[in-house]
Amino acid sequence: MTDDTNLDQKYWEQRYHSEQTQWDVGEITPPLKAYVDQLEDKSSKILIPGGGNGHEAEYLHQNGFSQVYLLDFAWAPLENFKKRVPTFPDGHLLHQDFFSLTPGQYDLVLEQTFFCALPRNLRPQYARQVFDLLRLGGKLVGVLFSEEFQTPGPPFGGNAWEYQSYFEPYFQFRHFAPCYNSIKPRQGRELFMVLERRERPQFIA
Repeated sequence: MTDDTNLDQKYWEQRYHSEQTQWDVGEITPPLKAYVDQLEDKSSKILIPGGGNGHEAEYLHQNGFSQVYLLDFAWAPLENFKKRVPTFPDGHLLHQDFFSLTPGQYDLVLEQTFFCALPRNLRPQYARQVFDLLRLGGKLVGVLFSEEFQTPGPPFGGNAWEYQSYFEPYFQFRHFAPCYNSIKPRQGRELFMVLERRERPQFIA
């Protein structure tokens, strides 16, 4: 499969129904768990886009965060999540296109395997959309693959220099470095980022 393949809702529904979800490790991954564990404001409005089976949302919900929103293009993983976490508010399950969300809503966007699942030509649009979704001072936090893959995607890989070109116009880089606490299969293959929304985009002329 290549970048120009139609990675539409039908494609992702089929991946979940056939259990071709190799990216799903069955729990929140250590980098995001460590970040969440130091958060103090449990009323922060948090978006998890392309969140799949929602292990990050489940962990946040179980730890008292009341404004967590789980979004996915496919309905199957949201159904799986609702069966597993029946106390999660129905209105916080967003079955829609990430790029159709209303701007200016969130304090934090958590990134875990969504960016790498998008066709690469949507990466600049992803950076702009996260900027638009965050309130001033809001953060984009998560992990990105730091290698190119030999097999066709998704997932699609990349490197730090490429990612910086997408995010620098919109974000201040508070942390952007190799991840020290990745799960074993991803050790040495991930970057951890904490990016803070700029007041306005800054483009180099």
